[in-house]
Amino acid sequence: MNLNFLYNKVPFLDLGKINKQYRSELVDAATRVIDSGYYIHGPEYDAFCKELSEYVGVQHTIGTGNGLDALRLVLKAWMDMGKLQEGDEVIVPANTFIATILAITDNRLKPVLVEPNEKTFNIDAEGIRQHLTEKTKAIVVVHLYGRVAWSDELDALKKEGKYLILEDNAQAIGATWKGRKTGSLGHAAAFSFYPGKNLGALGDGGAVTTNDTELADMVNALSSYGSRVKYVHELKGVNSRLDEMQAALLRVKLRYVDWENQKRKDVARMYVKHFKNDNIILPEIPADEDEHVWHLFVIRVKNREAFREHMEDHGVVTLIHYPIAPHKQAAYKELAHLHLPLSEQLHEEVVSLPISQIMSIDQVYQVLKACEQFEK
Repeated sequence: MNLNFLYNKVPFLDLGKINKQYRSELVDAATRVIDSGYYIHGPEYDAFCKELSEYVGVQHTIGTGNGLDALRLVLKAWMDMGKLQEGDEVIVPANTFIATILAITDNRLKPVLVEPNEKTFNIDAEGIRQHLTEKTKAIVVVHLYGRVAWSDELDALKKEGKYLILEDNAQAIGATWKGRKTGSLGHAAAFSFYPGKNLGALGDGGAVTTNDTELADMVNALSSYGSRVKYVHELKGVNSRLDEMQAALLRVKLRYVDWENQKRKDVARMYVKHFKNDNIILPEIPADEDEHVWHLFVIRVKNREAFREHMEDHGVVTLIHYPIAPHKQAAYKELAHLHLPLSEQLHEEVVSLPISQIMSIDQVYQVLKACEQFEK
């Protein structure tokens, strides 16, 4: 029975309300761009790249059209630099959004899928060691749901100097590991500014961060038709640039990302502290709370569809991130033979509860009450 009429609706994410907090600043930024006459790679873009570099703690930022392109361009750059070749193996989490793997196969590299740690949802560090071969040339680390995936083991692998490590930092801007921000831990990192991200644009956008000047130069050229000088094309590039409008709007929102991340942490802490239903598995809050910025609050429940219907009846919108494991997608028929039971189980059980920087205490308790009343 649908009981929605008894409850105020708790949306999964109210982007309009989030952005309304900064409306006057966003309007000023947009007006500045309109009046400037610069719309691609102008002063707002340059300023945003500088500010993001300073925030993350790296030397270089290159804006891209989206997060997938950021991943693809780093791998393509490494290939053009001679550090990767077609057919090289790239370690990647089995439990991730398909974009991470698309970036690998788009460059004719071979993804090697590794199971996650059951508590963190992130790639298992010991599993990485077990999958290393003579053909392994790179590792893609995904900070899934906003939780840092970095570890002492990954730090050691980086220091060995045998493997290129690319962070997929689409969901974890602002998270830190031992005082260092995600996006500065590997050899390079890819960001997404899709509107629903913790740092979300009002459109699409992405970025690459790195301390490698040669890589930064290569990514910058590849993202602009393979050109360093206009109409002179040294490389076979693409068109993937963060536009001036999104850069200006992101400059506004970057100033508030730490404050907003803290609000998300507060909601996550309330969920865990007051949760009452032993049939639902909660995500783990790390000992160092700065290692998680809670892009998503992902629980596990056996009877997922019944749970989602129950929550909908109680006025709570939930989503699934992600319902089908990448190796079970039709696009990757060649990976369907893989035996990855934990990843498959997670993709069948995960449900994302509402979490955002603007959730009220009443909304949090409405979600908690609805979860408590769910009977398996």
